[in-house]
Amino acid sequence: MTKETFKIVFMGTPDFAVESLKTLVENGYNVVGVVTMPDKPMGRHQTELSASAVKQYAVAHGLPVLQPASLRDEAFLSALREWNADLQIVVAFRMLPEVVWAMPPYGTFNLHAALLPQYRGAAPINWAIINGETETGITTFFLDHDIDTGKIIQRVPVPILDTDNAEDVHDKLMLLGARLVQETVDAIIEDRVNPIPQETLTEGEILRPAPKIFRETCRISWEKNLKEVYDFIRGLSPYPAAWTELVCGERRQVLKVYAAEKEFASHTSQTGSLQTDGKTFLKVALKDGWLHLKTIQLSGKRRMTVDDFLRGFHADVDMYVE
Repeated sequence: MTKETFKIVFMGTPDFAVESLKTLVENGYNVVGVVTMPDKPMGRHQTELSASAVKQYAVAHGLPVLQPASLRDEAFLSALREWNADLQIVVAFRMLPEVVWAMPPYGTFNLHAALLPQYRGAAPINWAIINGETETGITTFFLDHDIDTGKIIQRVPVPILDTDNAEDVHDKLMLLGARLVQETVDAIIEDRVNPIPQETLTEGEILRPAPKIFRETCRISWEKNLKEVYDFIRGLSPYPAAWTELVCGERRQVLKVYAAEKEFASHTSQTGSLQTDGKTFLKVALKDGWLHLKTIQLSGKRRMTVDDFLRGFHADVDMYVE
């Protein structure tokens, strides 16, 4: 069997998945159909519909698209069977029921944005940075009954720089992941796959999860040390963004922090207190130094640099965050 005759169904939704689909299409693989999320209502009155990034790419390249509300819907399952795929590929989609992932003769594999078995879950990129990791990676693995636990096909490590935020790591993994998807398909077609149970890689390791992130997850705890707060901010930047409450006298406003720099230093200032010259810098006191805020957004305002923020903001001497 060749890549031209080997039938592939691709499943995914966001930009992260588009790169893998694009690589398959542009390199002549036989993608017979695409499954993605239903169009989302948008606009003030929720009357307009927004197609996923994967759907937009698929439609532009003449690929058939299915958008099931339920992955157990009989009409969807019937349409999926008609594609008669040899293999299904999942990149940033949804948890599949067995009736879907077990359908093709060569199974279904997933591209995960971490080095499994570490960081199983919905937000592996964010949590790896939040936890201060210096390395993450990408993994392809066959789906089975439990989320992110199937046998590993291939893994590729990727460094995390101290200045990387979630967007930086996302873009690295997106490009390398697309390449790994192609390599994994080639290995399956050529019968060069020797899947490894994840249990063989967990001995002596404490497994770190990567659960879904909610608004309250993103609140900054200023009692942590400087490095932890710095990692927390970049792990949530640019989306959904770490936030805190800025207190100026009687005023309390939500402040999102997108970028910061750390300065390790001894001082006697109260943790959470702010210092500024009113023009060029705004920094928060932590127990082991200062966090210099660089890009921020006050509730109801646009995202801006600290310089721009200070030009239109009256700094109070008793200003602090909590």
